[in-house]
Amino acid sequence: MSGKLHLQDVKKSFGGRTVVNIGDITFGNHGIEGLIGPNGAGKTTLMKLITRRLTADTGKITYIFKGSEINETPRRYSTDYLARMGVVQTNQIIRDFASLTIRDSLLLSLAPASYEKFYKLSADKQLRKETQAEIDSYFEYFHFENPDSHALSAGEKKLLDIIRCLVLKPKFLLMDEPTAGLPEYVTQQVMEMMKKKAADEEMSILIVEHDLDLIWSISEYVHFMAEGEILIQGTPEEIRCHETVVEKYMGGTACSE
Repeated sequence: MSGKLHLQDVKKSFGGRTVVNIGDITFGNHGIEGLIGPNGAGKTTLMKLITRRLTADTGKITYIFKGSEINETPRRYSTDYLARMGVVQTNQIIRDFASLTIRDSLLLSLAPASYEKFYKLSADKQLRKETQAEIDSYFEYFHFENPDSHALSAGEKKLLDIIRCLVLKPKFLLMDEPTAGLPEYVTQQVMEMMKKKAADEEMSILIVEHDLDLIWSISEYVHFMAEGEILIQGTPEEIRCHETVVEKYMGGTACSE
C-alpha cells in the first residue's frame, strides 16, 4: 500500500479521563479500511492525534510511505506540513472559501506553498494552464452545476472538499463521514473513485463513518473502537456479526448473513 500509520502506546486524556488508549496498531495494511464505533468512542480525537491537531500525552506515531519510515514524537504540526508529508483529511464540518469559485478553490489546492496571496495565484496564467487538465478531469467525472461559480449546496461543498484532498495526491487519506450531505449517486461515484485509487496503490484510505452499509460494502478491513480503544479488527463479515460490535454499537440487533 502507498501509506501506513503505525501507532504505539498513544494515549490522550482530558480532565483525568482517558479518551484514546492505543497500544499497538497499524492503519493502511489494506487499501480501504473503516473505523467505526459509538459516539464518544474516541474516533474524532484519534483522527486529531493522527493529523497532529492534538498532541498525544504519550506514545509514537510512525508514518510509513512506500517503505520509508518517518518517526515522529507526539507534537503539533501544521495541516500543510502533514499534507506535504502525504497525510490529508477530509472535513466533517465544511470549511469553504466563500469568495472563491469551485475551479479557483481547486487551483489554490494545486498551487505551490509560496502562493500566500490569492491575487498572485489568479494572475499566474501558466499555473492555470498546467493544472487545467487535471481539474477538468474531475469536472468530467463529477457533476457541478457551474464549476466557474461558487459551491452553493451542502452536497457541492462536501464534494469540493473531497476533490481538494484528492488533487493533493495524498499517500494516506482520512475520510471523516464522507457521505454526509451527498446524494446517493454522488456517494457511489466517490466510492468508486476511492476503490480505483486504492487498487492502483495511489493511496491508502481510512474511512470514519456511521453509515454501516457503506462501511461493509467499501472496506477491506474494519477497526471497531469503543471507550478509547480499538477492541476488534477484521473483515467486514467478521466485524458486523461480532458479538461485542452487535452489543455495543448495533443495539443488540443480530446481523443478517
